[in-house]
Amino acid sequence: MTAPLFNRLALIGVGLIGSSIARAARSTGSVGSIVATARSPETRRRVAELGLADQVVETAAEAVKGADLIIACVPVGACGAVAAEIGPHLAPGATVSDVGSVKAAIVRDMAPHLPPHVHFVPAHPVAGTEHSGPDAGFAELFVNRWCILTPPPSTDAAATERLAAFWRAIGAKVEIMTPEHHDLVLAITSHLPHLIAYTIVGTADELAQVTRSEVLQFSAGGFRDFTRIAASDPTMWRDVFLHNKEAVLEMLGTFSEDLSQLTRAIRRGDGEALFEHFTRTRAIRRGIVEIGQDSPAPDFGRPHPDLPQGALPRPYAADES
Repeated sequence: MTAPLFNRLALIGVGLIGSSIARAARSTGSVGSIVATARSPETRRRVAELGLADQVVETAAEAVKGADLIIACVPVGACGAVAAEIGPHLAPGATVSDVGSVKAAIVRDMAPHLPPHVHFVPAHPVAGTEHSGPDAGFAELFVNRWCILTPPPSTDAAATERLAAFWRAIGAKVEIMTPEHHDLVLAITSHLPHLIAYTIVGTADELAQVTRSEVLQFSAGGFRDFTRIAASDPTMWRDVFLHNKEAVLEMLGTFSEDLSQLTRAIRRGDGEALFEHFTRTRAIRRGIVEIGQDSPAPDFGRPHPDLPQGALPRPYAADES
């Protein structure tokens, strides 16, 4: 049997991502043991009931004692406070990481509180669902999904590779980039789409001439997919926009310019401009499918109910009135 990559994993926060890491690490034998903590007593109790960890403790300081891998699975805005709490209790040589979808702010907020005898390797598993909490996790969440590592320049390369090996062991593909470049890339691929989804769903909710029941009943595929994105954890996404505001505002400015061009094309009846734009964006979708980032199945692979069985309606006869 292969030896675990880390002897003791400490999870600080056990929501969708944290509980999925616990399940995946246990299933693959990537760690020897798992200790977990969460701010809420109810969450800690549920983690114990689900058997996600070998030990559940009340505080982050207690959780990290003796751990050689610590992953903070908390909202971006809480990471600095977590680092301040655990800093004095970290074992020499331990690797400290996180799962936040903003990285420059993580480095800024966490690094000053971490002692020089540990390795700090921020990470972002680009995976998730619209659900949250320890019950929402599943071991396969990271399979064939990207995990981006953003180690500061002084980070030991061997420590970075060891953490990369952990993420690969639980199914992820690993990429390494600077925190600033990560934030710019994610601003357009994740953060701006979420902002647009929240806006569209909010706009639909505010339309006086369209009732809520109509919005729900006649939601076509596009709006339905926006509602899935807009159902994401509000605390997490509040922190994302507050901590990556420069990159998001830059991408939002570019988006606004493109939206203005489309507005002019619609107003002027410029079908050629619309067709050219839609053709270009369709090619991007095809590229995403070709590299395996999504399914080519019709309707995004959604199941469809069977056709109703039974007597067919009788054709209308010309002499019937």
